[in-house]
Amino acid sequence: MTNSNDLWQANQDLSEACLQHPFVRGIADGSLPSNSFAYYIAQDAFFLGAFARAYSIAAAKALDWEGFEILHNLGSGVLEELRLHQGYAGKWGVNLQEAKPGIATRRYTDFLLATAWGSGVGLTAAAMTPCLRLYAFLGQQLAKPNIPEHAFSEWISTYSSPDFEILAKRLESLVDRYAEATPEVEATYRYAMLCERDFFQAAWEIE
Repeated sequence: MTNSNDLWQANQDLSEACLQHPFVRGIADGSLPSNSFAYYIAQDAFFLGAFARAYSIAAAKALDWEGFEILHNLGSGVLEELRLHQGYAGKWGVNLQEAKPGIATRRYTDFLLATAWGSGVGLTAAAMTPCLRLYAFLGQQLAKPNIPEHAFSEWISTYSSPDFEILAKRLESLVDRYAEATPEVEATYRYAMLCERDFFQAAWEIE
């Protein structure tokens, strides 16, 4: 067992809560209202901008070249994901330039950036890992037994792909390399998981 795996296992209640959340179930069966998904896309684009910055801050603090290289490459992966969101935005009629962050989004991004600026690489990796691991988990679960054909198929395909699983494992490798099994690390990881759940809830509640 690794530190990253222990953290994931300790938060199975929240990963299952996200999997069973009506927003995620709506993506699973294609029934999610279009305005909920459009709001989510705009909020996620704002979130990913902060996520990319957190990677850059952590990379500058990396204790060795290998850690720096992993963080730099992961940051580049976020830029690719943002380009995907631009495609989503065009399809769903979302103007990303005019989007304003909601409370749940701001709470999550402020937490990530404060952690990145004020802490070492290990704690920052623990704050960022839940996003990738949770999305890989959700994508893989929603793709069973196969990816359904509906409006959200591309979302499921993206997060169930082996390429996204690789990204999650790379970030988890930094948790295992730099983060110790401390109450602070455990609390940081769980707070990020709670932010993920609240992110879905905010998109579900949009009118």
